[in-house]
Amino acid sequence: MHSPPDYDWDDLRHFLAVARHGSTLAAAPVLGVDPSTVNRRVRELEKRLQAVLFRREPSGYTLTELGRSLLPCAEQVEQAAQAVTQHLGAWARSLAGVVRLTCPEPMVPRLTQSGLLDRFHARHPAIRVEFVVSDRYLSLARGDVDVALRSGDTEEADVVGRKIADSLWAVYASRDYVARQGRPESVQALAGHALVSLDDSMASHRAAVWLRQVAPAGQVVARNNSVLGLLYAVKSGIGIAPLPTALGDAEPQLVRVLGPVPELTRIWRILAHRDMRRTPAVAAFFDFMLDELPQLRPIFTG
Repeated sequence: MHSPPDYDWDDLRHFLAVARHGSTLAAAPVLGVDPSTVNRRVRELEKRLQAVLFRREPSGYTLTELGRSLLPCAEQVEQAAQAVTQHLGAWARSLAGVVRLTCPEPMVPRLTQSGLLDRFHARHPAIRVEFVVSDRYLSLARGDVDVALRSGDTEEADVVGRKIADSLWAVYASRDYVARQGRPESVQALAGHALVSLDDSMASHRAAVWLRQVAPAGQVVARNNSVLGLLYAVKSGIGIAPLPTALGDAEPQLVRVLGPVPELTRIWRILAHRDMRRTPAVAAFFDFMLDELPQLRPIFTG
């Protein structure tokens, strides 16, 4: 009787990433390695299994029949591994009293300067809040962070949360820009102005998508890879851009020229993985934030 072929879970991670993203080049940034490493790990898995999992084509990697049949099994292994990581992380952090909080970078000073975290630490001196700042979504399911303050929808499974505020966006220009170039009187007039947008790494962000839709022929004079970069560019007077009202209205150098824009409105939520929500430190922080809703709303909405 033949024994089943051996495999390494880490090789399965690389298999999953290529299956989902269609190439080693696209999978590499997701895994945090270079494309040659992804290619090597996939080939090692195929060697162990003595089978071909992908057809290598000029357009990318396509799953073979065996690869397609293996995919749901590999996804179950991934979910089990994530559950182990989540459980062990929750246990360790409940003892340490650390809450890793992620939110967009511009929100960090607004939170710290509001006194909200000082009030939390006064109530729970044994718990420390640690910011993990990113303009991209960090995974609650994988245990990258414990709590997220996030606008828009989330596709992660087993995540629970509550609305804390509305996320409103409007179009802003610097006072200097308005003095030199005037202000757009309508969304259609944006095409006649110098625009600031997000770069290709943020191409799917709702602000970048909206700007492409309403001003496809507009002149983009600067691109940034973060919302904070948009803010600084608009303050410099180089052009105009959509910004969260919480940021734009707080800058005396800026003028709201249009909006709020209904197409850019989303909901701010506080989110945690279902398992983490029950740990002592995260439960204390989560419940405190819900108690502070009247103070939270102006921080996030403006």
